[in-house]
Amino acid sequence: MSENTDAQAVIQAEHDYLVQTYVRPDFVLQHGDGMTLYDDAGNAYTDWVAGIAVNALGYNDAGIAAAMQQQTATGIIHTSNLYFTEPQVRLAKALVEKSFADRVFFSNSGAEANEGALKFARRVAYDSGNANKVEVVTFSEAFHGRTLAALSLTPKEKYQKPYKPLMDHVVVAEFNNIESAKGAINANTAAVILEPIQGEGGINVATDAFLQVVRDLCDEHQAILIFDEIQCGMGRSGTLWAYEQTPVVPDIMTLAKPLAGGLPIGAILCTEEIASHLKPGDHGSTFAGGPLVTNVASYILERISQPQFLAHIKEVGDYLLERLEELNSPLIVDVRGRGLMCAMELKVEVAPVIKAGYENGLLMVNAGTNTIRFVPPLIAEKSDVDELVEKVTAILEVVHA
Repeated sequence: MSENTDAQAVIQAEHDYLVQTYVRPDFVLQHGDGMTLYDDAGNAYTDWVAGIAVNALGYNDAGIAAAMQQQTATGIIHTSNLYFTEPQVRLAKALVEKSFADRVFFSNSGAEANEGALKFARRVAYDSGNANKVEVVTFSEAFHGRTLAALSLTPKEKYQKPYKPLMDHVVVAEFNNIESAKGAINANTAAVILEPIQGEGGINVATDAFLQVVRDLCDEHQAILIFDEIQCGMGRSGTLWAYEQTPVVPDIMTLAKPLAGGLPIGAILCTEEIASHLKPGDHGSTFAGGPLVTNVASYILERISQPQFLAHIKEVGDYLLERLEELNSPLIVDVRGRGLMCAMELKVEVAPVIKAGYENGLLMVNAGTNTIRFVPPLIAEKSDVDELVEKVTAILEVVHA
């Protein structure tokens, strides 16, 4: 049986057996190395998706393989959270030492981390004695996950409509609009959640002035400020955490995507003041923070947090933004971003551009109907940027024609 026939069998089986919630291109990825993925026919693709900002160290990283083998050699992959394991505690300690936080709670995904953060904030509000302090403020173009509460904070009608009624007491304000924030945050606000750099919403960077006002309002009204750094954290913006490039420090920060390089993990980082409200039994997870995933995450966190690694992200990210801004196409509306998290907004839908990318050896992903986001592995080099710009230039000329 040929490789192509095998691929067609995989594609047909996907259609036959999986719930059809994804639209995939008609090739099967088989192996990868560095910035490059290869399909069943041997075609190579330079990856500007990174598993949606997950595969921070690219593919075939020797350190990830070693960390996995080190833990599997112990025979313990899972124990549940009923028992102590050293890798979990080591990762929590490193996260605390490298951030504002005093405590960590592990989950299995970003949506779970956001759900847990909401519970933490609601518990603090409950303990305040104000029975009306239940509102959660979110912002336009936000994306916080697909579970019901997280979806309630993702104000996009296409995502929400089939699943209503969603969580009550959600207030939607306009992102980067100071007056809108002032009108939304009050004494009944339990929490405010936002992405310092919005991902799915189109790579929108929060202004310092906006963030400072939100922080001040939270302080004034004793509301918990949650930063969702699931996509923009872990070095993606050029600093380990996106909040480090702002004048603001949150009370809670949620992490996930790149933390374990593709293994399922999420994390809630919080202050001691917030953690003190949580008691045994208040929250939990069977699989979260297992020794295999946390051993790998410790290695990845150590790699990414090195000053020279972060400097590399900033240098290549600045170069990416500069080269994208040089593109001279009448289709381009805007280019924006920070670090290796950039976007190109077009006057037309980006689906044909992404499809043409496959034909030209590029993997790209959208952020909405008209925007392409570039969130490659953090090991990307300037030469990869040059290749991207050369190919995107040619693709845009064809699409425009």
